[in-house]
Amino acid sequence: MIASSLSLRSRIGQVNQRLKGWEALRWVDGVPRVTDVLRREVDRFGGIGAIYGVLRADPWSGVHWHNGIPPERSADAYAAVQDYVTRNGDGVPVLFVEEAPHGLQALGGTTLPVNLALGAGMDAGLTEELAAAVAAEAYARGTHVVLVSGLDVLRDPRWGRAEECFGEDPALAAMLVAATVRGMQGGSTGSGPIGAGHVAVVAKHLAAQGAGIGGRNGSGAPIGSRELGEIHLRPAYAAARAGVAGFMAAYNDIDGVPCTANRALLTGKLREDWGWDGVVMADGTAIDRLRDSSPDPAAAAALALRAGVDLSLWDEAFTHLGQALDRGLVEERELDRAVDRVLALKRRVGLFGERPAPPPARDVTTLADRAARQAVVLVHDRGVLPLDPAGTVALIGPNADDLDAQLGDYTPPRPADDPAASTVRSALAARLGAEHVLHAPGSRVRSALGPEALAAVETAVARADVCVLVLGGTSRRGYDDEFADNGAVEGPAADTTNGEGVDLASITLPEAQLDLARTASASGKPVVAVVVDGRPRALTEPAGLVDALLVVPFPGPGGGAAIVSALLDGTASGRLPASFPVADGVFPVAHDERRETARGYLEHRRPVGFPFGSGGSPAIVARMREASHDISVTDLENGAVVLITVDIVNAGSHASVAIPLYGHRHELGVRPRRRSLLAVRRVSCEPGETTVAFALGLDELGSWASGRPVAVPVEVGVWSSDETDEPGHAVRIRVTGTTSWQR
Repeated sequence: MIASSLSLRSRIGQVNQRLKGWEALRWVDGVPRVTDVLRREVDRFGGIGAIYGVLRADPWSGVHWHNGIPPERSADAYAAVQDYVTRNGDGVPVLFVEEAPHGLQALGGTTLPVNLALGAGMDAGLTEELAAAVAAEAYARGTHVVLVSGLDVLRDPRWGRAEECFGEDPALAAMLVAATVRGMQGGSTGSGPIGAGHVAVVAKHLAAQGAGIGGRNGSGAPIGSRELGEIHLRPAYAAARAGVAGFMAAYNDIDGVPCTANRALLTGKLREDWGWDGVVMADGTAIDRLRDSSPDPAAAAALALRAGVDLSLWDEAFTHLGQALDRGLVEERELDRAVDRVLALKRRVGLFGERPAPPPARDVTTLADRAARQAVVLVHDRGVLPLDPAGTVALIGPNADDLDAQLGDYTPPRPADDPAASTVRSALAARLGAEHVLHAPGSRVRSALGPEALAAVETAVARADVCVLVLGGTSRRGYDDEFADNGAVEGPAADTTNGEGVDLASITLPEAQLDLARTASASGKPVVAVVVDGRPRALTEPAGLVDALLVVPFPGPGGGAAIVSALLDGTASGRLPASFPVADGVFPVAHDERRETARGYLEHRRPVGFPFGSGGSPAIVARMREASHDISVTDLENGAVVLITVDIVNAGSHASVAIPLYGHRHELGVRPRRRSLLAVRRVSCEPGETTVAFALGLDELGSWASGRPVAVPVEVGVWSSDETDEPGHAVRIRVTGTTSWQR
């Protein structure tokens, strides 16, 4: 089937994804029933290109365990919708699209650690396994396409959606988003079929949403083409090369041009430069938002279609494409091109044939627990860890016994009795005995609980041998909260500090939490702080008050056990996936910002509190052997690599740790970055010495100024830590373009 075989009315229907799926279907007396909302849409266009969120469950949709689709009946629900669409429309089946930023957002869907937690683990292999497990779960339910975060690069910790990023580094994001695409799509590339147990991925968001002004969601990204290419397009290129089925055009503009209307990005870069030819989907209502740069809905629709958008999301504007054609704002061939891409995706996921039965389910829980353990970052320890298992612990703080505070945004409601779930309190009680865990929350996340609560903290600390503070933020959403038309939080949410719609002007911990740290510190007892959050925080004051500090990006339902293992067994091995600023107002602080002639602020000469990559295992030291090598453009283009050998000395027991390799590039006339992450590998280290080799090729040594790797002649060599003012890591190399840099 091709676009020209369909009527104009049906073709316009194929590029529209207007429905919120939970409004298209109701679960009545144990039977799925389509609604008048779905009937009207099918009658209007003779079919539908895609439906978003039939299974979505969360406070925005209003779907919960008492009114939603039972997990085991998901396929029946989809079948009811599909049957109605094909029988009453033009016969073209509809794509079912669901959210899966860290697990399927449906009742009973597995909730994983957020992307920022996977970034702390820096484990591409595990990320791919997790993605494959989620895909198998989605496929078994009948889902065709999942929307997956991973393209955004975190450049401002004030942004509420920091948790959806893999981190601040483009090489790390590229590695992990490619692993996600491979895992979910099963290695299918180009237009090849996506087989049983796998689903198509629409990667979001394209592009530079993490560079928004002031960390405000959807704000403009006033950056140049080099910054766009080197930082924000690199993950997208990795996804395209991995065969990703689709990209979602972001809300933001780049230098004034909205991504949804950016032909240079969606057509020039994606299709003409990179040779990619999948589906571009708009973010929710993003085409309607083009009304601020166009006179009416038809003109907005024409802007998006001509730029390269193939499929809308909840927009009214794309329903006006008939008017746009009549007025000559867009040509019919441009509509047909978009329709053919949507139909190609339907073929790729098997909608025009019999869908194979799902393979056996994968064990997601074990993988998720492993990811949660890898996400725990030990920032500093003055000799108090691991804790004595025979001691009594005063467990303080708002996140000590709050499962929701571990989960992140885009999370379905949890089942009432989940044996895989653990908070720090429940996990500590299981290890030490409940009588040895003295729990006193002390405050809410954002506000105090009153003098009695602080008095309870003082009592618990006085009776304990050690105090464990569990502080941080939460992306909790409530069924009474107010939401914008795209699901973002709108208006005050009582105790929410993270997620879409929750951008912060200040990233210090709330005063109520700092009071808990001050109270604990004044006791003279050893104090360990665990910060469970979805964004970098300014932790200068609390870090100075405690004897040990751990940072844990939202680790998912099993996060409590992962944290307790780090406290009692010394298993923390994660690394900070983003730099933590020393204070508010010192941005930017990313480790790969360009060197400046200025030397910081008067109050803060060093704006970085804890740099990207901090953590790992204190028992493991990595040292690179001296190496030097010249490599030409031809060599790089033909797949040549430079091997860098690293010796890893493990003074402790068996451990898994991520080993990052940093580089410093010189280009004539271009101000260098302080450093760049060239590669990272998570390795398993036995006690003693282990040797690991890094193969550096075009991706690692080429130039990314255009958004894809371009070969340049380079000289690779080791440089010592005294040649840079960046905090120390032993594994570093210098990359110097020999055609442009004169010594």
